[in-house]
Amino acid sequence: MDRREVAAVLTYVGRLDPRTIRTDAGEARDQLAMWHELLGDVPMATGQGWDVREIVRKRIVSSPYPILPADVAREWQAHRRDRLARHTDPTPMADPDNQEAWRAELLAARDAVAAGVAAPSAHRGITAGRHRPGLKDQLAAVGSYIPPAVRAELAPYRPARAAREAAIAAGGPDVLSVPCDWCHADKGEPCRRRRISLDGSARGNAPRVTAHPGRIDRALAAQAQQASAA
Repeated sequence: MDRREVAAVLTYVGRLDPRTIRTDAGEARDQLAMWHELLGDVPMATGQGWDVREIVRKRIVSSPYPILPADVAREWQAHRRDRLARHTDPTPMADPDNQEAWRAELLAARDAVAAGVAAPSAHRGITAGRHRPGLKDQLAAVGSYIPPAVRAELAPYRPARAAREAAIAAGGPDVLSVPCDWCHADKGEPCRRRRISLDGSARGNAPRVTAHPGRIDRALAAQAQQASAA
């Protein structure tokens, strides 16, 4: 604010709180100089939610003490900090190789936000933006992340997975989607070979290529139940 704007603010303050009025010419001049010294870089009003009159009114209402120019200056600094905290630097249009121009554009954007000339640039959400039409069809066309030829070459080295994938491709149930009551294999784990020793304890922990019959029956029942529910 220039001296005329500060004088207008002092007039407004005196109308709301007569205690701040200075009748002596010298005191009035000193008061104007003090307020202008502290509020010279504070704008009268901006288009981004700042108005000195609102700050003065709230301060006079909330405090029994006469308002000081430092009160207004502190409110302006808090307003600037809040705006900069909500601001995300946009990508400058300048050439990235020109560091001086790049930095100057960033600082100019921040100064505009801090001064209330421009609105803060908010973060762009990860899910923001429009959905690409046909994206699901494109993803379906990509298929598995393992090419079929590579999957066929890996089949001898992972027979349990190969048998599971073949059963699912043939329309059968996913046997690993249910636990096994015989070998107590959890969901997603292959069945294990259980050998009963003479004392009745189970021994052996080698994985089976095929699931136990009871697990297959349980997976078939679960598949039939899902089909009936659908």
